[in-house]
Amino acid sequence: MLWSLLFLFLFIPMLLASLFLNLAVFSFARLGLTPAGAFTLLAASIIGGLINIPISRRRLYIEQPQFGRFSFFFYYPPQVSYQLLCVNVGGAVIPVLFSLYLLATRAPLLPALQATLIVTIVAKILARVVPGVGISIPTFIPPIVAALAAIIVSPHNAAPVAYIAGALGTLLGADILNLGAIRSLRSQVVSIGGAGVFDGIFLVALAASLLS
Repeated sequence: MLWSLLFLFLFIPMLLASLFLNLAVFSFARLGLTPAGAFTLLAASIIGGLINIPISRRRLYIEQPQFGRFSFFFYYPPQVSYQLLCVNVGGAVIPVLFSLYLLATRAPLLPALQATLIVTIVAKILARVVPGVGISIPTFIPPIVAALAAIIVSPHNAAPVAYIAGALGTLLGADILNLGAIRSLRSQVVSIGGAGVFDGIFLVALAASLLS
C-alpha cells in the first residue's frame, strides 16, 4: 500500500509535467518552430523566469534611527532603502523578442495590434495588485480573449496573432499600466513580467496559440 501511494505521488507529477511539456512544444510548433526550437524556447522561458535584469533604482524611503539611552555619545545614521526596478527575462524579454520575430515572419501587423489592444484592455480590468506578490491575473480568461480576438481579426494567421496578443497584451495591461501601483507598495524589488504576472504572460501566450 505504501509503495503504491509513493508510486502515485511520483508518477502523477511526472505525468502532468510530461503533458505540459508536450502541449507547450506542440503550441510553439504551431507557430512555425521545429520541435527542437520549440523545446529550446520553452526551456529558455522557464529558466528566464528566474532571471531579473535591473534597469533602474530609486530611493524608497528613509528610516529614522531609534535613539536609545546612550545616543548622545554615538551617531546613528538614517537607514536609506532603495527600490530596484527589473525586467524578467522569461516573463518579458523572451515573449517580446519572440513576438517581434512572429511579426516579422508570420503575423500581419494590423490584426496583431488590434488583438493586442483587446487583450490589453481585458488584462488591465482583471489585474489586481497584491502586496508581497505583485500582479495577480486570472490565468484562463486572457488566453480565451486572445484566441477569440485572433480568430476574428485574422482567421488565417490566428495562432501567431493569438500568441502576440496574449503575450504583449498581458504584459502591457497587467504590468506596464500598473507599474505605478506596484512601485507604490514599497517593495524592495519590482519586476516587469516577473512575480505573479509571469504565469499570466507565459501560460496565456501558450494557451492562446493552442486554443486558436
